[in-house]
Amino acid sequence: MASLTYDLTLAGLSVGGAAALTGIGLIVTHRATGVLNFAHGAIAMVCAYLLRQLTVEWGLPLWLGAAVTLLLVAPAIGVTLERFVFRPLSVLGGDPAQTLVASIGVFVLLVGGATLVWGTGARADAPTLVSADPWGQLAAAVALAVGVGAVTRWTRVGKESRAVVDDRPLAVLGGIDADRVAAAGWAFGSFTSGLTGVLLAPNVRLDPYGMPLLVMEVLAVAVVARMRSLPVAVVVALGIGVAQSQLTRLHPSGRGEPLLQAVGANLFVVALLVAALVLPGIGARDALPRTATARVATPPGAWIVAVVLFLLPLGFAGSDLHTSVQVPALGVVLLSLVVVTGRGGQISLGQAAYAGLGALFTALLAAGRFPGLPRLPELAALAVAVLLVAPLGLLTGWPAISRHGLALALATFAVGVGVSRFVFAQPYAVSGLSLDRPAGFDGDRAYYLLELALLACALLAAGALRRGRTGRALAAMRDHEPGASAAGVRVPALKLTAFVAGAALAALGGGMLGMGLRAFDATAYDPIRGLLWFAAVVVLGADSVLGALAAAALLVGLDAGARGGVAAALIGVLAVLVGRFPGGPYEALRTGASRLRPHLRATLTPRGARVRRQLRPATPRGPGRLTSAGATALTATRRLAPDGPGRQRPAAPDHRHGPTDPGALLPPDRGDTGRRRPATPAQRGDTAPGNSAPASWPDSDNRTPGSAAEPAGNPPTRDPGTPRRDASTHPPTGPVGPGTPRRPRPPAEPPTLRARQLRVAYGGFAALDGVDLDVRPGRVTAVVGPNGAGKSTLFHCLAGTLRPTGGRVLLGERDITRRAAHARTRLGIARTFQQLAVFPSLTVAGNVRVGAEQGRIPDPRAVERALRLFGLDGPVRTLPAAGLPTGTLRRVELARALAGSPRVLLLDEPAAGLDSGEVTFLARVLRALAADGMALLVVEHDLDLVADLAHTVHVMAAGRIVASGPADHVLETGTAG
Repeated sequence: MASLTYDLTLAGLSVGGAAALTGIGLIVTHRATGVLNFAHGAIAMVCAYLLRQLTVEWGLPLWLGAAVTLLLVAPAIGVTLERFVFRPLSVLGGDPAQTLVASIGVFVLLVGGATLVWGTGARADAPTLVSADPWGQLAAAVALAVGVGAVTRWTRVGKESRAVVDDRPLAVLGGIDADRVAAAGWAFGSFTSGLTGVLLAPNVRLDPYGMPLLVMEVLAVAVVARMRSLPVAVVVALGIGVAQSQLTRLHPSGRGEPLLQAVGANLFVVALLVAALVLPGIGARDALPRTATARVATPPGAWIVAVVLFLLPLGFAGSDLHTSVQVPALGVVLLSLVVVTGRGGQISLGQAAYAGLGALFTALLAAGRFPGLPRLPELAALAVAVLLVAPLGLLTGWPAISRHGLALALATFAVGVGVSRFVFAQPYAVSGLSLDRPAGFDGDRAYYLLELALLACALLAAGALRRGRTGRALAAMRDHEPGASAAGVRVPALKLTAFVAGAALAALGGGMLGMGLRAFDATAYDPIRGLLWFAAVVVLGADSVLGALAAAALLVGLDAGARGGVAAALIGVLAVLVGRFPGGPYEALRTGASRLRPHLRATLTPRGARVRRQLRPATPRGPGRLTSAGATALTATRRLAPDGPGRQRPAAPDHRHGPTDPGALLPPDRGDTGRRRPATPAQRGDTAPGNSAPASWPDSDNRTPGSAAEPAGNPPTRDPGTPRRDASTHPPTGPVGPGTPRRPRPPAEPPTLRARQLRVAYGGFAALDGVDLDVRPGRVTAVVGPNGAGKSTLFHCLAGTLRPTGGRVLLGERDITRRAAHARTRLGIARTFQQLAVFPSLTVAGNVRVGAEQGRIPDPRAVERALRLFGLDGPVRTLPAAGLPTGTLRRVELARALAGSPRVLLLDEPAAGLDSGEVTFLARVLRALAADGMALLVVEHDLDLVADLAHTVHVMAAGRIVASGPADHVLETGTAG
């Protein structure tokens, strides 16, 4: 027994040594570049194949082949990847979304290329670089760990690599050659990857799919080490390797024997599941492709072309028709990725697992082998399988609630690998399974018609999740998750909905695929397929159902009509180009086509122009109407000399078109009662008798010639006979008649937002130390102080994005300390962000509608009121938010916050990015909101704005409030400085 234990320990050390090398390579690459290299296993496989080619096929000496492979080719692969794939991404800002897609693209490209060059057959004649004795591998792993640790800790290169990962632009400004550091990190990471592949090849079957997946399973080593600690990685790798080897001595009996044996043989997979799902996730930033610009509209004829192409196989026969049967089924699977990734913004590398479960459950139900359920007809079995698999989407949806970025990528990938190893690869679940087609659809043509019908249903379901209230909420969550939560979107529930819907669609497609092939084939749903499908959907348009259909046709067509591996290689090439085409080549092609499309403009003939002049005379530029240039000049004059003599005042405004200027829609300001130093009328922007309205927020972005809107600087006033609506949430925007729906009135005494003894500590540092604060209705409360004083921490505690370690947050008498941000929004607390939180893929009106739909009191007229209040009710309302000026986007964010009928408004640096005219208009709006009963909290560095706006000012320093009082008193004493 002792001899057996010793032998098993040696075998475990051998496996653990190879795993330790993998962990070292992943950690070094991540340290030097910030990239989690998903292609690590593919590089190992290519190097193992290359060494075999050089020595077995071409007859080179082993030492020479190893030197060429490990010292020349492997580092060259790393340098090439850094130079042509990842350096362009770092120049664009190092977005982890794009680096993740590019890394998966490299993986897919190398696997496809290896399949093209060496075929899909497994090879068992790989050369042995070191003896079977594990001490050589163990010594290599320990030596590498010690060497890398010494270089990282005590040399300049290590310090530079840490600086590059932490902040590449800042490191460059400090004189560090970031490209050289990243290239060195990639070269060393590829060297360790190649060494891993060469050492593992003699002990495992060498094939393009098995070895990369085997290497990726040991990602657990690097994850447990938090992508930082090399000693932890080595110890964990050796420990798991020895434990897995020792578990082979156990021979359990009973019904659980196959499962226990599977666990013992796949202990690295178990460790990956635990590390990805239980341990704190690595990477805090999002790792999902974000829509940088507005999505280009699909050409009108694209759907017609797609329908014709999908109907063409009905004219095929034989093998061509049999192959075409796979396209609609795969299209449904890829639609699940459109829902989860494209629309919901959540990464999912495990959709192949759900597709395989759909096929497996369908086969088990149709065969009568599913525990507790009778035998069902094939079509009913497919429907029940979808219902059974859909709740399993929580396996990946639940981690998505608290995980982002690389952590979510690892969690979804771990679920896919776990299902593949513990379900699909076990004989007790899949042995002797066959799957027939539904009665009446046995032939390929009839079954293809059934698939088209099911595909149409899936398209309708995916379309329903992309339109309406749910579609806007999903788009908001994808574009800016904190902003969506602040708008009232129930982000956790919405994430679960997206994953459950995605699992259902994947199960439907997997069952269709299994019935099309008439068998359950576990290899069709392995994790490598899941990575390929993810890359294909992302590069061909993650948010496009047509992109998913095109990807399905491309993958099936290339695999059937060309040599194996062509589809993977092509998708890999497109994925590695993500740095050149951030929106994907498909989106770039559509954008280019839209630019090349001629834009025809209707023009009038000379006679038509004369008729138009007769019907609509030119409006004279009298004193009642200003040109755009005149309005700009007037605004500039007011800014320069608000109280000086000779100030020009325009004549009485033209009321023919009704109130259109947002500034004129505000009620008289009542918010300065009790202030010691009220601002002058010109500074405050109030409309005094005999004076014109002040310059409004510049609105040249949404006024067109001939529109009813008046130019800025000459706003009309509100009709004095209009009944006043309750304006605790919105100033009035139009007449209220008997047929006008009314919103429920808020309580007579709006609640006060209070902080009591708030404490937030990070380790031994107290960011907040016993802070008390009241944000009262009808008043503007400001918080000022130097950087690091705790202002932002206090703001986040009040907004719900940070939970304090001590103290309470109260809204009236209700304790909301543990309420999430979206729950506080529904209670009437709205917020804005210092960095603009808008949803680029939605229009201006769509952004505001999200706030109205998800807010405290849904009101059908809230959108129009908010748009009119901020001057967004013109043509700009239909424009995508992407690319609009900062001032316009700030108005969009404020309009979205107010559309949700809040009672408390929290503003974080609201004047950031605005010019003086825009700040003046912003102050008018905020004073009017406070005068109508809303409670406002402003965290602002602009002390002039604070002095002009706030009733009470709190000064913070070192996590405490050191001074409080009226604005003029606190600011004049200089405490705020």
